[in-house]
Amino acid sequence: MHEHRATPPSAEWISPASMTEGLPRRVQRLSVLECAAALLVPMADTQADPAAQPELMDEDEPFFSNLDLFLFSLIAGLIVYWLIFRKKAEPIPEFKKLESTPQTTRETSFIDKMKKTGKNIVVFYGSQTGTAEEFANRLAKDAHRYGMKGMSADPEEYDLSELSRLTEIENSIAIFCMATYGEGDPTDNAQDFYDWLHEGDADFSGVKYTVFALGNKTYEHYNAMGKYVDQRLAELGAQRIFDLGMGDDDGNLEEDFVSWREQFWPAVCEHFGVEATGEESSIRQYELKVHSDLNMNKIYTGELGRLKSFENQKPPFDSKNPFLAPVTVNRKLNKAGDRHLMHLELDITGSKIRYESGDHVAVYPINDSVIVNRIGDLLGVDLDTVISLNNLDEESNKKHPFPCPTTYRTALTHYLDITNPPRTNVLYELAQYATEPKDQENMRKMASSSAEGKALYQSWVLDSCRNILAILEDFPSLRPPIDHLCELLPRLQARYYSIASSSKVHPNSIHICAVVVEYKTKTGRVNKGVATNWLKNKMPADNGHKATVPMYIRKSQFRLPFKSSNPVIMIGPGTGIAPFMGFVQERGWLKEQGKDVGETVLYYGCRYKNEDFLYQEELEEFEKTGVLTALNVAFSRDQAEKVYVQHLLKKNKEAVWRLVHTDNAHIYICGDARYMARDVQNAFYEIAEELGGMSRAQAVDYIKKLMTKGRYSQDVWS
Repeated sequence: MHEHRATPPSAEWISPASMTEGLPRRVQRLSVLECAAALLVPMADTQADPAAQPELMDEDEPFFSNLDLFLFSLIAGLIVYWLIFRKKAEPIPEFKKLESTPQTTRETSFIDKMKKTGKNIVVFYGSQTGTAEEFANRLAKDAHRYGMKGMSADPEEYDLSELSRLTEIENSIAIFCMATYGEGDPTDNAQDFYDWLHEGDADFSGVKYTVFALGNKTYEHYNAMGKYVDQRLAELGAQRIFDLGMGDDDGNLEEDFVSWREQFWPAVCEHFGVEATGEESSIRQYELKVHSDLNMNKIYTGELGRLKSFENQKPPFDSKNPFLAPVTVNRKLNKAGDRHLMHLELDITGSKIRYESGDHVAVYPINDSVIVNRIGDLLGVDLDTVISLNNLDEESNKKHPFPCPTTYRTALTHYLDITNPPRTNVLYELAQYATEPKDQENMRKMASSSAEGKALYQSWVLDSCRNILAILEDFPSLRPPIDHLCELLPRLQARYYSIASSSKVHPNSIHICAVVVEYKTKTGRVNKGVATNWLKNKMPADNGHKATVPMYIRKSQFRLPFKSSNPVIMIGPGTGIAPFMGFVQERGWLKEQGKDVGETVLYYGCRYKNEDFLYQEELEEFEKTGVLTALNVAFSRDQAEKVYVQHLLKKNKEAVWRLVHTDNAHIYICGDARYMARDVQNAFYEIAEELGGMSRAQAVDYIKKLMTKGRYSQDVWS
C-alpha cells in the first residue's frame, strides 16, 4: 500500500566545491589543507618523532617545503578524481529515466476529455478485485439508454481536484463506485483520492454526485470508504442526487447493485427532465481484429503489463510487473483427512523484493486447461487464433479489455475469470445469441429486477455455483461469438495470502499456507478453486525445469508492536495460523538478538490433533525454547462437545485480561470473518464485562478504543 520512493541521486550528492562556497579563499584553502593533514596524521606523527628521525630536525626548511608540495599534489589528485570520475556518472540515469517514461503524454484532465467526447457522466471506481470497476463500466454503458453519454475512470489516472469544474458540463453527474479494503481502508487506486479528500477544502457547489459502496457486512468497517466519500462530498458542497447505495458481498452484491441501479436511473431522469430512450439493445464496447501474420514476439502470452516481461524480468515488481518466483518447497501439512492443506516456499533471491511479517503475497493463477478447452469445443473455435479487441472509443485510456494482441487460449487461461458465476449483465448481453426462445426468456428474466428474476438468478446461478461453462452446457442453444464472451467476462484477479514467514529469518523466501478448495455443486459438478489447485501442482524444480509463480507484495497494517517488550495475543485457527508463523519467527529472532521480548501467546484451532494440527512440530519447539510463552490449541472435533478458540480465551480469562488491561498486550486475529472473528470479539466483550466490571456498551467501547490505538488488529476473510 505504501510506496517507498528512493531519493534521486541529485538530491543526495553534494559537490566538495559547494561545501566551501562563500568562504574567503584563504579559509577555503586552509579547510582543504586541514582535511588532508588530518588524513595524514599517523604519517606526520612518525616523521616528526625526534627519536625516530633526529636528522630531519636540523633541516626545517626542506621538510616543510616537501610536505607542502606533497599535500598540494594530494589535494590536486583528489579534486581531479572527484571532478572526472564521480561527477561524470551522477546525473545521467535521471535524464534517461525521464525520457523513457511513456506516461508523460497521458491526459489527466477528465473534464477536458468529457468535453472532447461529449460525455456528461463520469463514473469513478475504487477497486481492489475488479468488481467496482466492473460496476462502473456497467453504469457508464447504461447512460445511453437515457440519451446521455458516460465514461468510467480510474481516480489514479486523473486530477480529481478538477471535480469542481464538472459544473461546466450541462446535466453532468459524478458517480463513485467505492470498495472498502481491509480494515476500512481505501483500495490502492483510490488512496490518493482519499488523502486529497481528507486534507483538502475544495468547493464543490453545484457538482451533482451519487455513491455506490461495495463492502462486506462481516467486517468491522462495513462500507467505510463509500460512506466517507458520500459524506465528505456533501460537506464540501456537492449535491447528492440519489441515496448512497450499500452493496454487501456477504449477501448478494449483484442484487444490491441491480436494485440500487434500477432506482437510480429514474431519479436521474426526473432530476434532469429526460426520458429513457427505450434502447435495450446490446452495445459493443470493443471491436474484433484477427491477426493472420503477426510476429510471435509481438503477442502477449500471459504478461500483465510489459510485453516479454516474464522472459526479461526487471524490478521494481508490482501488480503490473509481477516477479516469477521459483517454488522451492511444496509440502502437505495435514497428516490425514480428505482435505489438502499445503505449505509453499517462494524464492525471491535477487528480486530486490522486501516484505515484513503481516504483509500479503499476491499471486496470479491461471485457469484449468480442461475448462478452457471445453469452452473452445462448445463454441467451435480455434483457440490459437491471434486477436485484438480494440476499444471503439478512441479517447478511452483503456484500449483493450486485456493485453492484446493475444490468442483466445491465452485470454481464457491467463486474463479472464471463467470459474465464478457470471453477473446478470453478462447473462443479459448473451441472451440475444440463444436460439431457443425459452433459453432467451430465462436469461433475460434472471437479468431483470423483478422478484421472480432475482430469485431465479439466486437459485439457478449463485446457489448452484454455475460458471460460464456450466451455463453454456445447460443452455444448449446458447452459442455466442467468443469475442463478445471475452469482452463481457471480468478479469481474472490476483489471490492474496497472508505471508507465513518473517523476513528477518527468511529474507530470500516467502512462505504460503493454504487449503485446496474443491467441492461438489448442486448440479453434481466438481468445482475447484483456481489458485489453490494451481499452486498444489507447482512442484519444485523437476528435470531442471523450475516451477514459478507470478507474485508481488501488498503491504499490510497487520504489524507486530513497535516495542518488542509488549506482549502479543495471537488468535488464528486453521490457515489463520499463517501470519503468526511469521510473528513467532520474528519474536524468536528478536530474542536471539538480546532484545527484551514480551509474552507471546498463541490460540490455535483445528479439527483433530492427529489430522490437521498445522506446523505442530515447529510450534511445540517454539514453546519448548520459550519463544512461545503459551500454546493453546482447540481441537474442535476430538471430543463430543465442540471446542473453539473463543472457548479457550474465556477459560483463560484472568491471564487474558491481565495481558490486555494491565500489560498493554496487542491482540491479533486471523481467519474466518463471518463466524470466528465475531465469536472471538464477543469473547473479549464478555471478559471485559466480567473482569473489568463493565456493561456491554462499555465493553464494546473498550474494544473499539483498542482498535483505534492499533492494539486490536484483524486479518480476516469471508
